[in-house]
Amino acid sequence: MPAKIYTEKDADLKYLRGKTCAILGFGSQGSAQALNLRDSGIKVLVALPSKSKSRRVAQKEGFQVMTTAEAVKKADLLCLALPDLKIPGIFKKEIAPHLRTGMTLLFLHGFVIHYKTISVPPDINVIMLSPKGGPGPSVRQQFLAGKGIPTALGVHQDPSGDSKKIALAWAKGIGSTRAGVIETTFKEETESNLFSEQAVICGGISALLQRGFETLVEAGVQPELAYISTLHEMKLTMDLIHQSGISGMRAAISATAKYGDLTVGPTIIDDSVKKKMKRALQKIKSGKFAREWLQEYQHGLKNYRSLLKKGTEHPIEAVGKRLRKIMKIS
Repeated sequence: MPAKIYTEKDADLKYLRGKTCAILGFGSQGSAQALNLRDSGIKVLVALPSKSKSRRVAQKEGFQVMTTAEAVKKADLLCLALPDLKIPGIFKKEIAPHLRTGMTLLFLHGFVIHYKTISVPPDINVIMLSPKGGPGPSVRQQFLAGKGIPTALGVHQDPSGDSKKIALAWAKGIGSTRAGVIETTFKEETESNLFSEQAVICGGISALLQRGFETLVEAGVQPELAYISTLHEMKLTMDLIHQSGISGMRAAISATAKYGDLTVGPTIIDDSVKKKMKRALQKIKSGKFAREWLQEYQHGLKNYRSLLKKGTEHPIEAVGKRLRKIMKIS
């Protein structure tokens, strides 16, 4: 069944006008949404810790900046533009004590609600707007260009009866309705997002590029040429796929490349890989991944940091750094 997709005609900013909207955090996503909303005529406050370096940045942009507790007391709608693992502690200490009946909490990802790392009172609206395929800078750039980023919308609690209208108004304010807002649930967004990060767009591609680079180098190919042939050329392929889909990409490449794609690709990414993907998805759906990640955070992220360090030490990184400098790719 096709997804329900909302556009400009389905949203009305009147559901935000006259209300005080607060954004907790002023990182790439928080700052982009704050600026877009302000440009759309919405009153926005920014909440940051008293010692945050981002305070000066937000103030320079003309925003009124206050502590989280102060913002919660003033806000009608509160957007938590914060990392998943930091939300529970901040919510318990600085948000929950000041919540009022009828307020709306807006999340940019379904993680903390779906995995119940926080508990929101039933008299509070709980909504989600998760931009897809666009980090904060893209959300801002697309908005300024008169475009938007496709966004997933979910409603978890709706005691007021107008939560979806509020969510769509926010989506319009940040430019998302220009590109389409897809209706989903916190569960579906969380599980699909985690799966795509792990198995395809981050983990899958990273591992594929590293293994491809290793295979060529071990066969005697110069590391620089192996890098260009795998990682560097990936951008051209992904740009074509992003613009025209897989079939569109195939229409733009040589017949030799097409034949290799069609005959060899499925033997590399075969049914055994799909079985592993299904196991990864089941780990997400069961909550095992979330528990593992929360435990890693609680134990100081030692394994996480070790794995990151190991990744930076892979030969593809040193070769790439040298080549990007020569090619003047920043």
